[in-house]
Amino acid sequence: MAEDKNIDNREDVRYDSNDIMTLDWNEHVRLRPGMYIGKLGDGTHDDDGIYVILKEVLDNSIDEYAMGYGKQIDVTITDEGEVTVRDYGRGIPLDKVFDVSSKMNTSGKFDSSAFKKSVGLNGVGIKATNALSSAFVISSFRNGEGKTVKYERGFVVENGDVYATDEPNGTYVRFLPDADLFKGFKFREEYVDSMMRNYSFLNTGLTINFNGKKFHSRHGLLDLLKENMTNEPLYPIIHFVGTDIEVVITHASQYGEEFYSFVNGQHTTQGGTHLSAFREAVGRTIKEFYNKGFEYSDIRNGMVAAISVKVEEPIFESQTKVKLGSRDMSPGGPTVAKFIGDFLKKELDNYLHINGETAEIMLRQIQESEKERKEIAGVAKKARERAKKVSLHNRKLRDCRIHYNDAKGERRDESMIFITEGDSASGSITKIRDVETQAVFSLRGKPLNTFGKTQKVVYENDEFNLLQAALNIEEGIDGLRYNKVVIATDADVDGMHIRLLMITFLIQFFPDLIKKGHVYILQTPLFRVRNKKTSRRSGRRRTGADEAAADTFYCYNDDERIAAIERLGANAEITRFKGLGEISPDEFKDFIGPNIRLDRVQWRKDDSVKDMLEFYMGKNTMERQLFIINNLVVEDDGNLDMTH
Repeated sequence: MAEDKNIDNREDVRYDSNDIMTLDWNEHVRLRPGMYIGKLGDGTHDDDGIYVILKEVLDNSIDEYAMGYGKQIDVTITDEGEVTVRDYGRGIPLDKVFDVSSKMNTSGKFDSSAFKKSVGLNGVGIKATNALSSAFVISSFRNGEGKTVKYERGFVVENGDVYATDEPNGTYVRFLPDADLFKGFKFREEYVDSMMRNYSFLNTGLTINFNGKKFHSRHGLLDLLKENMTNEPLYPIIHFVGTDIEVVITHASQYGEEFYSFVNGQHTTQGGTHLSAFREAVGRTIKEFYNKGFEYSDIRNGMVAAISVKVEEPIFESQTKVKLGSRDMSPGGPTVAKFIGDFLKKELDNYLHINGETAEIMLRQIQESEKERKEIAGVAKKARERAKKVSLHNRKLRDCRIHYNDAKGERRDESMIFITEGDSASGSITKIRDVETQAVFSLRGKPLNTFGKTQKVVYENDEFNLLQAALNIEEGIDGLRYNKVVIATDADVDGMHIRLLMITFLIQFFPDLIKKGHVYILQTPLFRVRNKKTSRRSGRRRTGADEAAADTFYCYNDDERIAAIERLGANAEITRFKGLGEISPDEFKDFIGPNIRLDRVQWRKDDSVKDMLEFYMGKNTMERQLFIINNLVVEDDGNLDMTH
């Protein structure tokens, strides 16, 4: 073996006892927050860290309710982002208030006889909230006595004595996320509302009061499905409740599968062993009931369902608890797959035998899915062959190295693909993108209007076929290669039209992509306002109305444009960007970098999407033409604008 001559000559690499460090518990949490809460973020996305640390506090109150104590939880969040959570459970033993809030691996849940099927078993959660908050206060009230401990960034600032109180039993927590870590953070009310709503669905009878709003559910997952379905069910929702399991199932007139899964009250957004078992078991049970050779994909096409299970000592794949890894329901108990399979075999099979009308409707839905799949089988095969011949990685797709479905760690969530119009726009983004996590897919011309079309069009249309292959979603979004699918179109009428056509396509054939929060709109500046005397000499750049001395401002709306003009006065030179191709690669650097502005495409039940698409994308040409005429806006430069 050849000797490595470099090893003995590395005098500059020192390693001795001075390099060994021991961090305090809170310092480690702050140094490596990703280990405890996933990502930091600023609250723009529903999985950002501020929602995780809120959830860590709430989970303790929920666990109390699950054990039969405290039917109400009060939550408030101020405009400044300060959070208070008050439950009316048993309260923390007073001599342990300090320990449970500041000593890692300290919990009342290690003994499963006290918290048999809890979410938080590791004694970490509330400590992470403490360490990542600039201020944290916890009080416990038990039988006329109270105890309060106050912290700053995990360091104790006051550890008071036990005192007499008239407060009812329970626990009170107040915290303010640390703005030095969660930069520019803001709680989005719609995300917190969704969290509270899910808690109420999963804990029938619990009342959560959040900023004056009351969340309460009488029918559990049945209420959840009714709340989340954007299409009417084809038959009455099937609802089963058993020991440690609850299931709801129906079909709707839509493509793909839409599943919601929960473990011990935790929303497992990435599924896990329980969801895999459910998908397999529901397909097998229905197939055996009809005694036909249906494929599972046909059975589950259009299915909307939710499953909640209670697992003793659950094992999650990370501290954020979004994917279940447990194989067994309890130590020495049945496997998750057998437990769910046996339950569905009994309950669902019996239900279909008793409810013949529902069984007939379900059969017709499955047969229609099977018929359509067989009709497009030949087209789909040829489409796949075309996708391979086109060589996606050279002509249509400039891929990145890290993908959502085959990577682990924080960067997995950073993976995104920009869907652009034309070569000029894709060229600018391609030159300046992060090749590790950002891919670019270039559309050619305007996409087809797919409203009212069948899935056959996805394979017959080259653009959609190649995009589907690039995203790897033909068999569903489990194989999705990018966490964020970003529609990046020009800020003009044509760009808005292409954006609408793309969203229509995704709503029509891949609704789960939107509902799971993977689709975004890239916001790019509408105006560049610069000092015509100095900007060409200076490379300084600012976004919006930033510093008075700035030479160039990139403005995303009229308010920012006006503010920039006021700052620069008579020297202001205004450029209205009409297309992404007008923005140079150097200018794009900030717009798709750390300060990227993305608007998530959301789809709620009350959005009336079907009626909206019928109006904008349907055959009512004259009605739509009158609407356009009545809503035209003439801009300052004399151009017509429909973006308003």
